[in-house]
Amino acid sequence: METPVLKSHFMKGGQPMAGKRILVCDDDEAILDVTTLVLEDSGYEVTPVIESTRIYEVIDRFKPDLLLLDLWMPDLSGEDITRFVKTDEALRGIPVIIISASSEGRRIAEEIRADGFLPKPFDIDSLVEMVARYTSQ
Repeated sequence: METPVLKSHFMKGGQPMAGKRILVCDDDEAILDVTTLVLEDSGYEVTPVIESTRIYEVIDRFKPDLLLLDLWMPDLSGEDITRFVKTDEALRGIPVIIISASSEGRRIAEEIRADGFLPKPFDIDSLVEMVARYTSQ
């Protein structure tokens, strides 16, 4: 499912965002599959995580340039993960984008100092533009 229109959003200066690592954590497998497909097709290296309890070990091993986190997940929420990342000396520089269908999602994302927020269901172009914005800094 390669779409040239979308492809152009994923590129910086006409080149894929080579070398940028995105960690996506969501308990919804369909969201994981779509975001992984779209971002990999754009030249990002993506690691999907469905079990939020594994997130810290994956962050340590994968060394992501950006975290894309669902707000509400069982065991360890995107809110918990973001609070930890934003207060940890070694991790606080990693941009965090929260995705959520919750009507309170945007407010919570701002309160926990997430860098960005995307409401579910999100537009693919909006996802790509936001990821590009935070990985090009």
